[in-house]
Amino acid sequence: MQLEFFDVPSPCIGVCQVDDRGYCLGCMRTREERLSWLNLSCADRQKVIKRCRQRKKRRDNANKPKVPAEEVVIVQHSLLEPPVNPDSYKPAPEQKPELGPAPETKAREEKKQAEDNNQLAIENDMDFSDFEL
Repeated sequence: MQLEFFDVPSPCIGVCQVDDRGYCLGCMRTREERLSWLNLSCADRQKVIKRCRQRKKRRDNANKPKVPAEEVVIVQHSLLEPPVNPDSYKPAPEQKPELGPAPETKAREEKKQAEDNNQLAIENDMDFSDFEL
């Protein structure tokens, strides 16, 4: 504990009314703490003030309305698909996200599309065999 050079002031704010639990409505001290304040040491006075702060916090938190926490939806994305922007993808809580085609199927479709495009390119080529340089 730190040495005290100054006297610890009383936490009284002049309300001096007692609640149903016996605590002062102004400073949150008990009757015993109020009556013995002048006889307490500086260290004991600081302990009383600390208890008063705790009581006040408890009282204030009991009066606060409890806000329900938001439901968090965790979606496991496939590691084989490209990443999805988390801001643009928010499924509704009651719906399950739709899964796209499997990566193998997608790769086969892309390969077939590339072959078809290549075949069209070959057919559209002009014949320059009779062209002289």
